[in-house]
Amino acid sequence: MIKYGLDTVAELKFSSFEFRIERRDEQWVDIYLQPGLEEETSVPSDMIAFTIWVICTHDGTVVQMLPQDEDCDCEYGFTVGEKEQIAAFIASEAVQSEIANLTSP
Repeated sequence: MIKYGLDTVAELKFSSFEFRIERRDEQWVDIYLQPGLEEETSVPSDMIAFTIWVICTHDGTVVQMLPQDEDCDCEYGFTVGEKEQIAAFIASEAVQSEIANLTSP
């Protein structure tokens, strides 16, 4: 994770994700992730309750990934490697199937 305004980077390695998907409207789907982390990585010490909010289109295309602390925007951003891990999970058959079931007419 990258804290805005600083040049230090701490790369998180995700081991698992629990997820909840909500259809927001006719265009967007919100996916809320509770990540599990590999033992050698941890969230920054100033974060209390780290989660991830992913915004997708109805066809499962990721539009935005936002780290959250206590369900609010925070002062961190994801690294390229973290984004790749999250995108791979969202592209998984289980998540894409759930999106399709939620958004099909």
